Amino acid sequence: MNSFLRKFVQKAELIVEDFRKLCDPSMTCFEPEALGNLIEGMDFHKFYFDNSAGIRGPKIHTTTLLNPNVHLMGDEGACIAYIRLTQFIDRNGEARSRQAQETRVWQKRNGRGWVCVHVHRTGAPSSVNTADCHY
Repeated sequence: MNSFLRKFVQKAELIVEDFRKLCDPSMTCFEPEALGNLIEGMDFHKFYFDNSAGIRGPKIHTTTLLNPNVHLMGDEGACIAYIRLTQFIDRNGEARSRQAQETRVWQKRNGRGWVCVHVHRTGAPSSVNTADCHY
């Protein structure tokens, strides 16, 4: 494995580990990739990390959260709703954008701090399809 790919895989592994630290192991979600099904746990998300982590090179994209709205629910709960705008370069070298609407529910846990316990996303999938990306 060349040096660049090794470094990229190491960085992807850190991203997955950070994701696990931020999320409850039994987190639930409704996402476009789940085709309307309620998903519980991390295995569903791990599949996407494992199968898109730089296999064909890094993706060129930027994600911006627009109009975030936070609702505190006592001292141990919070809900944030926002628009996720993802800009990327498609396989033809053209700049494109995708939008998704997301709501995340967070719970404060002793010893762990804030963890995400539920995600609801509509619109575009969370990751840019590798077939659309320029490498």
